Amino acid sequence: MSEKDPVTELDARYSSEGATARPWQDAAALLAEAELYWLSTVRPDGRPHVTPLIGVWADGALHFCTGPAERKAQNLIANPEAVLTTGANALGEGFDLVVEGRADQVTDEAGLTRLAAAWEAKYGADWHFDVRDGAFFTEAGGRALVFAVAPRTAFGFAKGEPFGQTRWRFT
Repeated sequence: MSEKDPVTELDARYSSEGATARPWQDAAALLAEAELYWLSTVRPDGRPHVTPLIGVWADGALHFCTGPAERKAQNLIANPEAVLTTGANALGEGFDLVVEGRADQVTDEAGLTRLAAAWEAKYGADWHFDVRDGAFFTEAGGRALVFAVAPRTAFGFAKGEPFGQTRWRFT
């Protein structure tokens, strides 16, 4: 099954009467447009770690970068399972998304070059990255590892009327 056609289900327990499941294409568009995401990882001792970050939706995955010594990078090296969330910080309107999957490091130069261009196009010249040695580099010389999280399972939470919870399962 491809990224374009996951199994889509509306959970009636958490949805108003008349609500319908949202198509994955709507969720993917929201993932592409979001400015900020929250990344949840697990520390080696089992405690959770959550941090906001920016990212780019491309090639069926949400991409983010981090310095190799940062807590999130260290967590992902020990346990690559991750959850990314984004949405509207309001109770009565908007659409929230939760993406569960494995964070895999991106190291191929062609892919990183495309992602660096996408970062700059989305966030502006302040987010320019050079690519070398399988990573992003800033002008100041800082190295950033790039990770991709392809959804294994994703959830969408429509707020307001009608409200509803959609689940997308990828196989």
